[in-house]
Amino acid sequence: MSKIKIMTDSASDIDVKTAEEYGICVLGFTVVFDGNEYTEGVDFTQDEFYEMMSSSNDFPKTSQVRVDQFTEAYEKFYGEGYSEIIYVSISSTGSSTYNNSLTARDEFFANHPEANEKFKIHIIDSLNYTAAYGYPVIEAAKKAGRGISSDDIISFINEWLSCTELHFVSYTLEYVRRSGRLSAGAAFMGELLGLKPVITVTDGESHVTEKVRGEKAIIPKMTELAKKNMIPQTPYILLEGSLPNEFAAFKREITKAIGYPPERTVKIGSTIASHAGHKVIGMVIKGQRRR
Repeated sequence: MSKIKIMTDSASDIDVKTAEEYGICVLGFTVVFDGNEYTEGVDFTQDEFYEMMSSSNDFPKTSQVRVDQFTEAYEKFYGEGYSEIIYVSISSTGSSTYNNSLTARDEFFANHPEANEKFKIHIIDSLNYTAAYGYPVIEAAKKAGRGISSDDIISFINEWLSCTELHFVSYTLEYVRRSGRLSAGAAFMGELLGLKPVITVTDGESHVTEKVRGEKAIIPKMTELAKKNMIPQTPYILLEGSLPNEFAAFKREITKAIGYPPERTVKIGSTIASHAGHKVIGMVIKGQRRR
């Protein structure tokens, strides 16, 4: 039976406890903030990061997981007797991390030609962010723990990613504007008119799908989107930032509307927070298959 290691990166927003529970290797992004470098998932928690953002006038910047981080991980798990690695990456459209994982794989097999017949490294581009790929990674680790084959695990991951939809709303537009998701003019007019965009990410592309007027309209609109787009009886994940009251209301309303609670609730990490701000709510749902 194959010995399979599941890997991902910290933009998947898998918390440390869950990663340890299911044996998931999570490679941390570097975050530059107020002139200091931090490693996500190592040097701060999500709540500590929100506090850093609230108390600073600086805007954090994230950089990709480096080639040497992948090389070190591949070497480690090969040395530990694993026969296969399945790595699921942050979207290649938003980070060079995916390409770095490919480069490291090429270098690994160039340095270990004997491994070609007994060691496999599968690399999957999620074309998404946060729990949109963090959730299937967790489920993949559960399957690996039960002895499910890599072919079946990869098929499950790809099927989920072909259907997943990430929807989120930021209660402040400054970070969204700086990230390029909205033009400066659109963000200014949005703030002036009290408009909040619902941003949707699918297949590596983000776009504004709805605009709601006023904060009170956010939760009803998100709930409406879930009911409209979600395949019935499939799991969904809610995304939480630094707005506990709004999140509690969102969880309550969407659970009532869908008829069952979310599979998981996830606090967004520095990758999403750096581009959308920490005052955000969101959801990951399974919609119709697109590819």
